[in-house]
Amino acid sequence: MTSFRTLTLTHFFLFIVLFSSVTHNVSSDSGSDRVSELLELQSRSKSGVIHLDDHSISRFLKSVKTPRPYSLLLFFDATQLHDKQELHLKDLQKEFGIVASSFITNNQDPSSPSHAKIFFCDIEFKESQNSFASFGVNALPHIRLIGPNHGLKDSDQMDQGDFSRLAESMAEFIESRTKLVVGPIHRPPMFSRNQIIFAVIAWLVWLPFIVKKVLSGKTLVHDPKLWLSGAVFVYFFSVSGAMHNIIRKMPMFLADRNDPNKLVFFYQGSGMQLGAEGFAVGFLYTIVGVLLALVTRGLVKVRNPTVQRLVMIIALFVSFWAVKKVVYLDNWKTGYGVHAFWPSSWQ
Repeated sequence: MTSFRTLTLTHFFLFIVLFSSVTHNVSSDSGSDRVSELLELQSRSKSGVIHLDDHSISRFLKSVKTPRPYSLLLFFDATQLHDKQELHLKDLQKEFGIVASSFITNNQDPSSPSHAKIFFCDIEFKESQNSFASFGVNALPHIRLIGPNHGLKDSDQMDQGDFSRLAESMAEFIESRTKLVVGPIHRPPMFSRNQIIFAVIAWLVWLPFIVKKVLSGKTLVHDPKLWLSGAVFVYFFSVSGAMHNIIRKMPMFLADRNDPNKLVFFYQGSGMQLGAEGFAVGFLYTIVGVLLALVTRGLVKVRNPTVQRLVMIIALFVSFWAVKKVVYLDNWKTGYGVHAFWPSSWQ
């Protein structure tokens, strides 16, 4: 009886050891299989970003026991919001792809310690509403890092303020949270190889004709009207906030929240300036500048005093009107008023 009990206990412990070993191997095989699948999906993507949905989120995150042998960086997207210029979703998605391709390029060597340790993925709202709810995402843009030991809710979210530096800030976020090395960001060239070749051939073809025109003094560069127009354009470009619109990608106008059929060209508040209001103020500034140039450079050459006085009065009236409109718009937008004071010596 004692030998039977001993034999039974021995079989029981052997069963426990074998079961634990098999479970560990299955878990390890599951993790390595998922890595192989992700590498395969990554190779099919042009930018290296893997498109996921509710099913694949469950497969690569929920069904794999922690710690996973990889991390996922998720970009949450919604195609119906791509027309919302203030969200910059399309630009951020492009920058996300640049980070993904740069990481893959910099860590494509299997001996690299960062190789296959993180995968870049995106999910779309209409296809993955359950995943959006599981992560608790209720606003875009949204990027979240799911580390090897993370669940869905306790994963790291990228701060909204870090999106300003685009790909570089995304790379810093990855390196600070995972200790992986992203490496330098590789942006695509502005012009393709074929475009550069075509431009060089066209330049060589036109070069003799250009040299002939320059030597004869019959080019647009020799036309004073071109320089005058260029100076006015540079002045307008400078004072209208056009560079601000280009850098910030500001829209020309917005749809009214209370009436979608109505457009808003002037935004009340100092935190934002639309393109249309910048161009309106720039146009008023340009009017004053052109009138000042006309009076100081052209009107002084007129010999008729009556014409001089009439033009001067009109220029002063129009300039006063333009400055008054700018001051009124600044007061309406920011709440700050501009007051005139008489010189103390006059009092």
